[in-house]
Amino acid sequence: MTAALVERLAPEDLWELFQRVVPPAPQRPQGGGHRRRGDRAVLAAIIFVATSGCTWNQLPPGFGLSSVTAFRRFTEWTDARVWAKLHRLVLDELGSRGRLDWSRCAIDSVSVRALKGQLTGPNPTDRGKAGSKIHLVVDRSGLPLSLRISAANLHDSQALIPLVRGIPPIRSGRGPRRRRPDKLHADKGYDYRHLRRRLSSRGIRHRIARKGIESSRRLGRHRWVVERTVSWLSGCRRLHRRYERKPEHFLAYTAIAATLICHRRLTN
Repeated sequence: MTAALVERLAPEDLWELFQRVVPPAPQRPQGGGHRRRGDRAVLAAIIFVATSGCTWNQLPPGFGLSSVTAFRRFTEWTDARVWAKLHRLVLDELGSRGRLDWSRCAIDSVSVRALKGQLTGPNPTDRGKAGSKIHLVVDRSGLPLSLRISAANLHDSQALIPLVRGIPPIRSGRGPRRRRPDKLHADKGYDYRHLRRRLSSRGIRHRIARKGIESSRRLGRHRWVVERTVSWLSGCRRLHRRYERKPEHFLAYTAIAATLICHRRLTN
């Protein structure tokens, strides 16, 4: 049961990519102690927690490790930025195979309730209840290229430039690495002149709905892909509500969800 469960949650190709970004196990100069659990089983357990939404204490015994071990390793790898590196590595594989479409990207955000921790704030769309917000940029097919979290009361416009800057240099099928979309679509929440100027200065064409002038319906013909990606992110049930006190942990779950979305496209 353990081997089949691990193989399903952490398939061989994902495991091979993960091995390229995971830091080496720390040495115990004094010797002794329990034998360190295999990284692949721990990776599968972390993915299970992220996708199922269960708590660490509810981790099934079928993984052959304790919840304390899984959480400790999750913390170690989060501090080492393993999840962001893994996401970028999967994007590199997609880019090298020509599976990323930079011609028309889109940006949006989604708010979730938060019980505690930093980067939380009153959500203006949820009666002022505490929440956090996930911002993302996706390619034309909806694959997440850049992710960011903030308090729920941060205006979407303030996340646009950091999100665009946060797109990593990604391999392409031909030519140098890419990190700028040809065109960016956004709704009226991003309708500001300084944002248009900043995008133009970076050589990015923009299609942003104008407040009080045009409807967002026509723009939705191209921007629906980012809304679909938001629904894909909800497949990671740990993102339905933020329980993590540390924002780094919540961002780690977001990166895991984005990695799984990109990996599915890599294997299809």
